[in-house]
Amino acid sequence: MSVSQAVEVTRSGFIALAGRPNVGKSTLTNSIVGSKVAIVSDKPQTTRRAIRAVAGGPDWQLVMIDLPGVQRPKDALTERMQRRVENELRDADGCLMVVNAIQGIGPGDRFIADLLKHSPVPVVIAVNKIDKTDRKKTVEVLQDCANLVAGAEIFPLSARTGVGVKPLLDHLVSLLPVGPAYYDIRQRSDQSETTILAELVREQVLARTHDEVPHAVEVEITSIEQPYEELVRVEAAVLVETESQKGILIGAGGQMIKSIGTAARHSIERETGARVHLALSVRVKRHWRADDRVLDRLGIE
Repeated sequence: MSVSQAVEVTRSGFIALAGRPNVGKSTLTNSIVGSKVAIVSDKPQTTRRAIRAVAGGPDWQLVMIDLPGVQRPKDALTERMQRRVENELRDADGCLMVVNAIQGIGPGDRFIADLLKHSPVPVVIAVNKIDKTDRKKTVEVLQDCANLVAGAEIFPLSARTGVGVKPLLDHLVSLLPVGPAYYDIRQRSDQSETTILAELVREQVLARTHDEVPHAVEVEITSIEQPYEELVRVEAAVLVETESQKGILIGAGGQMIKSIGTAARHSIERETGARVHLALSVRVKRHWRADDRVLDRLGIE
């Protein structure tokens, strides 16, 4: 081939992440990308939107689609989440199913595996959290995974520590078709600024609440201003469904919402590199999870 004919071959494509809630998909996405693009929590339904996270190398770009946790739909919110999962899986170049080494294979994993058995794209299985279990348990889960999806490559790893992530990434890159980059090489996510800020606030709510409250909470950014180059002012409304949930989030003497605001402000400052003034309010929006107009406004497709 002459010099004039030589071209740089670039692989690029989309890998969808599927897994039941709380298996570590968001932590794995952040580990592969090398920066925080998805919030992390031990609460189910942490991921509500299909987040596109962008990882890249000298001659490849891999777009990870961190899907909402797959589950049987219960309301308009989870119906949208499930529909988005199915659509993204259909359009991806490969699928990465993540399972929890601690909990092993359960009905939720088999439900997802059934969705993937007839997938037109290669399926890869990551057995996550091996740093929190022993070798015997890990081997047992690996053997069970071999029966989930015929022909799937299986990788044991710890998204938290990074052990085993590199071999998985190398394999995922090998699945990508030849093509140009889809995103700017400096971009790490397709999320809007308001979505990123809202999720950073919701992450702190999830870290401090229990029972039904985490499921009933969403955050809406109502205002972003930058009066000075070094200062960003953000106003956000924390939505809940009942007055009792509002009382929990405000806390005695306003201490809970103050704690959430302080932690969220620090998190936003780390992401923006600017000084942040964050004003939080708590609003009751009854049955918002079943209200299509609210879900549309929040960008949950």
